[in-house]
This record gives sequence, C-alpha cells and structure tokens, in this order.
Amino acid sequence: VQLQASGGGLVQSGGSLRLSCLASGSALDLYAIRWFRQAPGKEREGVACISFDHHTEYADSVKGRFIMSRDNARDTVSLQMNSLKPEDTAVYYCNAATKLGPALYDYWGQGTLVTVSS
Repeated sequence: VQLQASGGGLVQSGGSLRLSCLASGSALDLYAIRWFRQAPGKEREGVACISFDHHTEYADSVKGRFIMSRDNARDTVSLQMNSLKPEDTAVYYCNAATKLGPALYDYWGQGTLVTVSS
C-alpha cells in the first residue's frame, strides 16, 4: 500500500484545514487508519484513528475540533481540522495497519506540514 498525504499548509489560529490520505496499490477497507503528527523537537503522537467500520477515536488534545472520516470506495481518508491552534503545528502522517493471521501490515505516508500562526 502506498499512502499519499496532502492538504497541509499555513493557516491562522482558529482556521481550518482538511487533510487527505489517498491509498494506492491496495484497497483500504481492511485497514485501520491513523493520523499521527510530529512537532519540531517532539515525539510523534497519535491524533485520530478510524476503524474499518468507521469507528473513530481522538486524542484529547483534538477532541471536538478534528473529525476523521473515510471513503472506502475511493480509498481515501480525511482529517477535517477546525479551530486550529499554534500547538497543532506539526508534520502530519497517515498510517494504515491491519493484521491478517499472524502477520501485521503497517504502512506510512510521507507527511504533510501544517503550520498554524498565532
């Protein structure tokens, strides 16, 4: 699976961005998808995830502001980010993972930069 993240950019505090993660090479419907982010000088952290059956979970820091969705027919996952804060500034990565029997399949996109100015 190849993942391509897009949609990052520069936005003012309080603004919105929509990130997308497009998969190719394999259908996404069997994968749980996660968005991670890594700010300068900090460790990578999980932001949101969505299961194959569209169940979502969010980090406390983004709960109520970010909405994750998936379109399995288009092999696309989105992260709608609202009420952005300067502390949301980071490179955002999408990750697809699934387990088939004993084998774990885990794929990463290249990352897209989100910069929130105060």
